[in-house]
Amino acid sequence: MTRPNTHAVHRDWDKEFPVITRAEGVYLYDSTGKRYIDGSGGSSVVTSIGHGVVEVSDAMAAQAKDFSFYPAHAFSNQPMLDLADLVVSLAPGDLRDHSRVWFACTGTDANDDAARLARQYWVESGKPSKYQVIGRWQGFHGNAISVAGLSGITGRRSIFSPMFIDSPHIQPAFCYRCPFEKTYPECGLLCARSLETLIRQEGPDNVAAFIAEPVVGAALGSVPAPEGYFQVIREICDRYNVLFIADEVMTGWGRTGTLWGIEHWGVTPDIVTSAKGITGGYTPLSAVIAREEIWGVLEEHHSPFKAGHTLNANAVSCSGALVVIRYILEHGLVENARERGEQVKQGLRALMPGHPIIGDVRGMGLMVGFELVKDRATKEPYPPSLRLSRLLELAALKRGLVTYPCAGSVEGALGNMMLLAPPLVITAGQIEDICAILDDSLREVEADPRLKA
Repeated sequence: MTRPNTHAVHRDWDKEFPVITRAEGVYLYDSTGKRYIDGSGGSSVVTSIGHGVVEVSDAMAAQAKDFSFYPAHAFSNQPMLDLADLVVSLAPGDLRDHSRVWFACTGTDANDDAARLARQYWVESGKPSKYQVIGRWQGFHGNAISVAGLSGITGRRSIFSPMFIDSPHIQPAFCYRCPFEKTYPECGLLCARSLETLIRQEGPDNVAAFIAEPVVGAALGSVPAPEGYFQVIREICDRYNVLFIADEVMTGWGRTGTLWGIEHWGVTPDIVTSAKGITGGYTPLSAVIAREEIWGVLEEHHSPFKAGHTLNANAVSCSGALVVIRYILEHGLVENARERGEQVKQGLRALMPGHPIIGDVRGMGLMVGFELVKDRATKEPYPPSLRLSRLLELAALKRGLVTYPCAGSVEGALGNMMLLAPPLVITAGQIEDICAILDDSLREVEADPRLKA
């Protein structure tokens, strides 16, 4: 076991981290031989095809034998070209076969680059006043100061507030805790229509883009927007000449039971960001997919895209991504995500009568969350000092299940959620194992005397 105070810095000072030695399918094994179910899909919503798929490592090793790194300012590489063709052929909606792709390293990079692209597009289009990117409260778009202003996850941005340029935000599409105290569908999708109000207040000539996750991950514990939401968003963006950026870093590549999360709403974004599932965690890679017309304006003005990092479009990573995407398609993992995701939700809802601490179960496909409450009727949360989601995480980990704890469902300050996103290869029996472990783990947490204080 590693200790909190070693030379390597971990994500928490106050707990021990088992050392992983190997992984296979949905399972992780530590140095003591203990087996864990990867119920969070990494940290988190990453491991699309599961661990230990030798075709991926073989492809990456073969590419590394030829070359691993190259001077990207002077050369291209074939795996990148092949991957761009494949991604465009599978892009959502009207982007399919009518887009181009920029490859970066992480989801954070992709969202930062998407904001850069929106800005550069409007400048080259002769509308340099358009610069603002509107986000949503309780949304998350990356772990860098550059995109902290776009995100609306209080716990990860508040300490850095003096260091970033803040963006305007609208309230989240969160029916369980509607910020407008309305009920769907009688609400008339006020959460979506508030975008129009904010664009008018900021001035349409100043707004470049709107960014949102189809299913909110870390900030809300897997909350999909309600039916009709993104249709209204698309109409508003079109009305005011604002680009719509879909953050599919978590939801892309089959996770929600469709290849792209936004396909559940039947609309086409102008820009899509992707990471995580594109390589299934085997290697860092991300992508920005944008309409042909957007890239065309930059090309017409001979304006190179003003973004990029040293390791962008790495040939080894692109080789891995090609295998991962084909594996998802050839093994029917999108359909499996849809079927097993329904099983997870049914299993969690079956636990609710015996565990009043579960207030809500939500999600799409194999991106499922549940919220922990003190009182199910009033939705009252536990105090943040209790760190309830972390207590449940540790109880489950002790029993061999990795989960992802989240906090801040109540105005970013209160509320505890758990996020489940196992690999898309998971079986019905393994889902049953997850639910059984959660049953025992919830029972342990509920017996903690601190919950009754």
